[in-house]
Amino acid sequence: MLGDANSQPSRYVIDFQSKEMAEAAEYKALFAEIKKHVLPDRVKKAEGEQERNEEATDVSKDADVNRHHANVLAHWWRLSYHREDLIQEISRLPRYIVCGRVTKRPIFEFIHPAIHPNDALTVFTLPDDYSFGILQSSLHWQWFNERCSTLKSDPRYTSNTVFDSFPWPQEPSRKQIAEVCEAAVALRLARRRIMRRHGLDLRNLYRLVELPGENPIKDVQDQLEEAVHAAYGLDPETANPLPFLLALNLKLSGRESRGEPIQGPGLPRGVKDPQGYISSDSVRLALSKANSAPWRGQPRGLSGSLST
Repeated sequence: MLGDANSQPSRYVIDFQSKEMAEAAEYKALFAEIKKHVLPDRVKKAEGEQERNEEATDVSKDADVNRHHANVLAHWWRLSYHREDLIQEISRLPRYIVCGRVTKRPIFEFIHPAIHPNDALTVFTLPDDYSFGILQSSLHWQWFNERCSTLKSDPRYTSNTVFDSFPWPQEPSRKQIAEVCEAAVALRLARRRIMRRHGLDLRNLYRLVELPGENPIKDVQDQLEEAVHAAYGLDPETANPLPFLLALNLKLSGRESRGEPIQGPGLPRGVKDPQGYISSDSVRLALSKANSAPWRGQPRGLSGSLST
């Protein structure tokens, strides 16, 4: 997603979802790939697991045994964790938001539901421009820097430490919500225009943004910052918003513990016309003769999975 000027996936994951073996085998080329490259590894791991279990029960009949690889082998043609609940959720949406899981700077993008995400992406089942604007703001970025975990030495977007604890605006007005949406749409339009004009991908686009000097992306990002700060009731000139966000997090945590309602992620509860805050742009899979799949059709559940 980040490394292509059109945000197209460069690799694909074969995902049979919950299909039974006979149904999966109808896709002969795909099934043959899985049988050749996946089945031997899963057999080996299941056999190793069985050996370890036998060694453990020889020492003690009450020893804990692990059945993970045996359970995976029972459905070896499927992904180990195919997250059917997530796929069903995004299939009901016009689009959803993603960012790379391992990233120094979260860059968010809308993805069409025909594209299924893989484990390299963090997925947000939010289709509206307001949510995109909040997530792509510097407030959320600074919260990410404060709360993210690391994979080796690289920052990692972890939902439980970053997203789940991030406090959202509690009482934005309709005007403020609309202004965040407008700024979010303007930012994506500007990004796409510059990417196409200069052959840039999102990663290199933001590397230029981080350099000193004038940049049109900085201008539209500033508009987004002003709108997001207003939605929080925060002075846009605040140099360090972390104390504000931490105090808001503590305040909302107290409300939750008392059973009081708080405003969580997404459009505020008072929005009666959510469709009015959902534009139509999203990354869509562009199949051509050069990269079209060598199997029949593009069946539901076998869409290309994005990979960063």
